[in-house]
Amino acid sequence: MNKIIYAFSMLFLVACNSKKDLRIDLHSFSEPHHVITTHLDLNVEVDFENECISGEARYHIENKTGHKQLILDSHGLQIHKVTSKDKNRNYFLGEKDSILGQPLIIELDKEDDEISVFYRSAPNSKALQWLSPEQTAGKRHPFLFTQSQAILARSWLPCQDSPGVRFTYEAQVKVPNDLLAVMSAENPREKNVDGVYTFKMEQAIPAYLMALGVGNLEFRDIGARTGVYAEPALIEKSVYEFAETENMLRIAEEIYGAYAWDRFDILVLPPSFPYGGMENPRLTFVTPTILAGDRSLTSLIAHELAHSWSGNLVTNKTWNDFWLNEGFTVYFERRIMERLEGIAYSDMLSLLGRQDLDHTIETIGHSHSDTHLKLDLSGRDPVEALTDVAYEKGFFLLRLIEQTIGRKQFDFFLKKYFSENAFQVMDTESFVSYINDNLLNEQPKLKEKIRLEDWVYGPGIPENCPTIKSDKFKAVDQAIQSFERGYSLDNMDCKHWSSHEWLHFLRHLPRNLTGKDLKKLDVAFNFSKSGNSEILNAWFLRSIPVGYKAAEKPLEQFLMTVGRRKFLKPLYEALYLKNPTKARRIYKNARGNYHSVSRETLDELIL
Repeated sequence: MNKIIYAFSMLFLVACNSKKDLRIDLHSFSEPHHVITTHLDLNVEVDFENECISGEARYHIENKTGHKQLILDSHGLQIHKVTSKDKNRNYFLGEKDSILGQPLIIELDKEDDEISVFYRSAPNSKALQWLSPEQTAGKRHPFLFTQSQAILARSWLPCQDSPGVRFTYEAQVKVPNDLLAVMSAENPREKNVDGVYTFKMEQAIPAYLMALGVGNLEFRDIGARTGVYAEPALIEKSVYEFAETENMLRIAEEIYGAYAWDRFDILVLPPSFPYGGMENPRLTFVTPTILAGDRSLTSLIAHELAHSWSGNLVTNKTWNDFWLNEGFTVYFERRIMERLEGIAYSDMLSLLGRQDLDHTIETIGHSHSDTHLKLDLSGRDPVEALTDVAYEKGFFLLRLIEQTIGRKQFDFFLKKYFSENAFQVMDTESFVSYINDNLLNEQPKLKEKIRLEDWVYGPGIPENCPTIKSDKFKAVDQAIQSFERGYSLDNMDCKHWSSHEWLHFLRHLPRNLTGKDLKKLDVAFNFSKSGNSEILNAWFLRSIPVGYKAAEKPLEQFLMTVGRRKFLKPLYEALYLKNPTKARRIYKNARGNYHSVSRETLDELIL
């Protein structure tokens, strides 16, 4: 029997290799053009003691071509058995790939319309972070959260882990009875006595938007369709911080049409979460590092909300097309913030974004293929190239189209784009054709002026990139010049500066500042003790090269608690350059607090 299975597996792998270039999504073993999963019934238990999720994933399938196999993606999963309507089905795991995991190949009978996989996740699952009580805000209960994007869903459930495959789902999740479970679905609002929770997601989503959070959570409404989940220690602060969410939702609908996901709730995670936010439908996950106390960092909420159209509603077909998710979302985010806070505010966001883009391209290299909007991620982990290029170069392209065509006409186009392609996937080539057919071909002179293909398929930042100016940043630049000339900081008119003005200030201070200069700034503005994570991060990036002593303990505390990769990577890079021994020591102590997404990036950098 083993020889037969081995021979079968070899034939499969040979066939896979011969067809590899023909796969629609090179980051998934699945072949949805043959057999596709359309609905998931998930029944699992969350085991904190053994750090695993186990149970049954039952898929409804459509066998489009009468194929004899269903292929699911898996990474580190232990498969116990596979059945179809209680009848065992033969299966095997194919060759292991360090990035993609393993294909789970299931033999089908022609009458099979559902398949059940009984499985268990590994304790080191890349998607899951198991937190001890000490790693949470309340210090009394453990916490679990998932992070499925880009290709990590396969490490906590077997699935067709491609953004091009959508499915609806229902779930039953058992957790310890003193904890609450929530998902990217219809959610409970309070704990029950048995710790068993049921969920339903009627809108079809790709696997990367599957999400689960388990912890000592409370819920508060902040609007008719919006609310927040957080640990008790953070709930009131979160309610205050996100008070404008309902207004953001209303503004978004006015610009690009009806919200398709019923509710927009927010889950505030522990600080180890590796990203600012994750746009899981109905339940956005966010980092607590945006709880600044003054609502100054809530453009991130606008960003995740915007994903409800660009990304969740119209989804990149593969991760090579990631800019279609993020470039559109940044553009939409800034349109929301413009309506909410004014054009001067959104222009500051855009200029900071341009600074980030310039830095990224300078680091990568102006001619590098990763500076293209259309990527080639063959043989690579998609996370490696999901940089500011997709976000900010994508934004500036859309800003260019808006300025060239006119906002009214561009808004009409985008509203049509989201409506006509709702709950579908889009690749770059199809989008280029769509915008040409529906907008640009009608105005050939303007089309020539935009040079769309140069932006999409070419390197760097094209010469016709929009120029954005900010009177607010001009005032900041004047303050910097005054500081350089030795004028007293007491005379600096900065009482009403936003986080964005302070970021611009810190980023553009002279590079030759001494420890004495930093002390003056710290005494005047208390940067080392700032409660704003963005300001703290920018300050540490200035203090590390100088070796400013007063910032060393706050820096180490920040690195020990915050797991957001956006902050960690540049801070550790700067620290490693200044003092490799110290960087390694801190990282060794802090590593257990970080999610696998952050650890993999930093391991390569430091270890």
